[in-house]
Amino acid sequence: MIRLDFQPWGESLAELTDAARRAEDAGAGVLWAPELHRSAPVTAAALSAATTRAGVGTGIALAFARSPMLTALSALDLDELSGGRFRLGLGTGVRRLIGDWHGMPFDPPVARLRDTVAIIRAVVAGAYTGEPIEHTGEASINVRGWRRPYRPVRERIPVYLAAMGPAMTALAGEIGDGWLSHELCPPAHLAEAILPMLRKGSTRRDKTAGAGTAQPPADTAAATQATGGSAATPLGDLPEVVVSACCSVDADAAVARDRARGVVGFYASVQTYADLFAEYADEHTAIVAARREGRAAEALAEFVPAPMAAAYTLSGTRDDVAAGLARYEGLADAVKLSPPTHGLAPAQIRGAQNAIIDLIRELA
Repeated sequence: MIRLDFQPWGESLAELTDAARRAEDAGAGVLWAPELHRSAPVTAAALSAATTRAGVGTGIALAFARSPMLTALSALDLDELSGGRFRLGLGTGVRRLIGDWHGMPFDPPVARLRDTVAIIRAVVAGAYTGEPIEHTGEASINVRGWRRPYRPVRERIPVYLAAMGPAMTALAGEIGDGWLSHELCPPAHLAEAILPMLRKGSTRRDKTAGAGTAQPPADTAAATQATGGSAATPLGDLPEVVVSACCSVDADAAVARDRARGVVGFYASVQTYADLFAEYADEHTAIVAARREGRAAEALAEFVPAPMAAAYTLSGTRDDVAAGLARYEGLADAVKLSPPTHGLAPAQIRGAQNAIIDLIRELA
């Protein structure tokens, strides 16, 4: 059975960690911390301290908003805090976000991410030895005369890369220990667009120093037992494939899908995602136009018909969602479930989240 992961939500960190504890008790395999309204490493620290068995990951931390060394030190701390349960999920973000919000360089993103991951792995493996740490590229480091005086829990922490485009997805297949999907990733898109790109990159894994050799997180056995799955990937030599899915469950399928429409509208407002929404090209065009005319990103649900919401999310009755999850069997190792949030009041998000935790308990 595919592993069920969870991305908890909360108006406060206390509420978020309470949801994480309940999801862990229900059988969630890995708990993921996103980065937009909160710091992913800080949220991951809270999740690590609040739980004991489930894996903990950043899903994702912005790779270019921090120095690679600082990211590596955070990963070492989080792996210690979690007792070896940590996964470092990284993503590039987009040029405007990195440049305008964080004032950091973005281009060339593929080469920069490759070098960033190489530096992070070098720091994680060698920080405690006192040996020089050097790497030259789009991201560089030259550390001499410094030693972190704590031996790490592991000398290699799994690195998961979020990617959509051909070059970045191939890079994830080449150097990543795991791949994390966009929030909307229907099975057909995964099978027809993503997996071929991951396989293309994976053909270069043996030629890439250090690729695909991370020590498994300490939670692997527990998470596998909890979810009834296998620790081995069904996808051969590919990195672990983790699909992200907005999930909305209700006894009334129409109610569930209505809650999910805002999330689809939010992502459909980005012109870059045109290929993802090819099946709903007219709706995508209307949503992009509405956004350009000043419509708030949180207020685009009305442009998303129910069939479109159903196509891009796991939404509907319990049986509808279970059937949707089954369609990922053989295509993914895990599905990360998160409640819809865009355009919804906190009480609605809270109800959707509780329904996901109940679903994990039933299916795991």
